[in-house]
Amino acid sequence: MPDSERPRERLQKLGVDALSVQELIAVILGSGIQDESVTVTVQRLMERFVNLRGVSLASIEELMQVRGIGLAKASQIKATFELANRLAKTPEGKNVVVKSPEDAVVQITGKLNGEKKEHFYALLLNTRGRLIKECEVSVGSLDASIVHPREVFREAMSASAASVVFVHNHPSGDCEPSVEDIQLTKRLVEVGGLVGIDVLDHVIVGGGDFVSMKRRGLF
Repeated sequence: MPDSERPRERLQKLGVDALSVQELIAVILGSGIQDESVTVTVQRLMERFVNLRGVSLASIEELMQVRGIGLAKASQIKATFELANRLAKTPEGKNVVVKSPEDAVVQITGKLNGEKKEHFYALLLNTRGRLIKECEVSVGSLDASIVHPREVFREAMSASAASVVFVHNHPSGDCEPSVEDIQLTKRLVEVGGLVGIDVLDHVIVGGGDFVSMKRRGLF
């Protein structure tokens, strides 16, 4: 491969945004094996795991089953994805404003990527819509999440929150609200009204998409 077409040289010349997923992985791996370039190794890796998410979910042992991927390269791949996960979970600071379901998704989705159980989060906001804190209220089974209003609003009242936005995931990838989701949300809205804390929205994420129950007019 000409020097100008090699992933590292392209990154230096054009910037990281110009590289494909395969090229980025090639940069991480650094080199291939004898008589085989790193791009061939990456191609084999992507064929084995289909897409980037498949690679991210693969274990060290599964990665090492790909020809050209030993313990060192498998460790590099796992470490890279773990850094990305930790970055996604790093708070952006005390000035985060949540005014839309998109804001809520940006704030919480990194914590839900790849989860195989339902996780129910509450974003606690002050009177100006600024994020006070986010708290995980419950972790359910593969197909259900048990959320009690008492647990939800205890946290909100303790933080002196003026309003809350709820976010939870559907591990199936289908983010359409279930009957149980709608019933739970209505119950939480009623309890919030009793304690003086507004429920602004309940956002369901799954499959790279989301549904705002508020926008749907479901409560």
